[in-house]
Amino acid sequence: MSCEALAPADAGAISKVGMDVKRSGKPCPAAKDYLPIDLQYTIVMRNTIFGICCMMLGLCSSCGPENQSIAKKTQLDVNRIVDLAAQRYSKTLATLTDTLNIPRNARTDGTWNQTPSWDWTSGFFSGTLWQIYALTGDKKWAKSAQKWSNAIASEVTSTNDHDLGFQFYCSFGNELRLFNMRTPGVKEILRTASNSLTSRYNPKSGVIRSWDWGTEKGVEPTIIDNMMNLELLMWAFGETRDSTYYYVTLSHADTTLKNHFRKDFSTYHVVDYDSISGKVIGKRTVQGHSKNSMWARGQAWAIYGYAMMYRETGIPSYLEQAKRAADVFLGNLPQDGIPFWDFNAPDIPNSPKDASAGAITASALLELASFEEQPKKSMYFGESLKILKTLSADKYLIPASESLGLVHHSTGHFTAGSEVDDHIIYADYYYLEALNRYQKLNDE
Repeated sequence: MSCEALAPADAGAISKVGMDVKRSGKPCPAAKDYLPIDLQYTIVMRNTIFGICCMMLGLCSSCGPENQSIAKKTQLDVNRIVDLAAQRYSKTLATLTDTLNIPRNARTDGTWNQTPSWDWTSGFFSGTLWQIYALTGDKKWAKSAQKWSNAIASEVTSTNDHDLGFQFYCSFGNELRLFNMRTPGVKEILRTASNSLTSRYNPKSGVIRSWDWGTEKGVEPTIIDNMMNLELLMWAFGETRDSTYYYVTLSHADTTLKNHFRKDFSTYHVVDYDSISGKVIGKRTVQGHSKNSMWARGQAWAIYGYAMMYRETGIPSYLEQAKRAADVFLGNLPQDGIPFWDFNAPDIPNSPKDASAGAITASALLELASFEEQPKKSMYFGESLKILKTLSADKYLIPASESLGLVHHSTGHFTAGSEVDDHIIYADYYYLEALNRYQKLNDE
């Protein structure tokens, strides 16, 4: 696919956002027209490490009697939780007879409901095993994670699915990060998945199409969840230096920033684009309470997605959008820090919670804290730990007698009556990812 074919109608807007990575006047510059990737990543990583160190120094400097350290006041017993995770997932692995179907959510008898490899959640089980490996260092978890990553490898050429980032970066992406290229073939799988994902990009609208529903009528729906798939493409850009990946990623992120947010920085779930003109033709929800309500997990995806994009690009507008989305999320939380499935659900406080949205946000807030100055730094860090402490308490950690997983009280699709007040695999994944991030911040 050529650069010219990829260029959206408002391609020039990309160069106006934050760091100007375009050095020529061309609508789609070659790789040489960008800042050298090694320099970009060095700058971003330097700033990230500096921010984390400053955060920890800032916390320590405020340890007077009247203002104790956030870390000390909100310590988590990570070792206890890791032991629980190891016990539960050891039992899970012992019950699974093959890799044809992959754990997704809990049945009423406490066993796992399983789905085929094409399901959008298929990468989270191996990803969860990778998170346990990162927390324990025990290679048996890496061996099991590799086995279950390989179970989804056949989906890598799928071009009818926008969830390839969820599927492949949570699985093979973690493998590459944690094993540092010791496994042959992983990079090729990730490159192929990246190509499959970019094939869904429409230069007219400037976004990656989420669903194929309605495309026969010229409608291309894009959901806020799709921000999470961009990390895969940023990896592909860093690996190959092919500017197509970077261009598509920024185009999607910028267009989503423009069209998916309301004035108060809450998000729409779905934005429909005309496949020919690229214009917005509607905004709606599928999983939220109403068109104008704030669906909790959608807001969490937005926070995480834009924090990740700032980490990968250093573009300031992405950081600002992540902060704005986080602030409206935090400003509407109930006392225990775990959101209801939709912030505007009509039967609050009797509406089901969504612990998965809490776990996703807790992980994203720790990343935001690493970028921020005081007092926002301490605020995001503290809000994340508040969520993690609640998720680590008896109300949310599932008793061993009830399930083989960890986190209870998530809601998948309330309006369809699916996975309501349930244990869902991606809640465990982001909960353990957040614990990994918390542990690293404490170690530093």
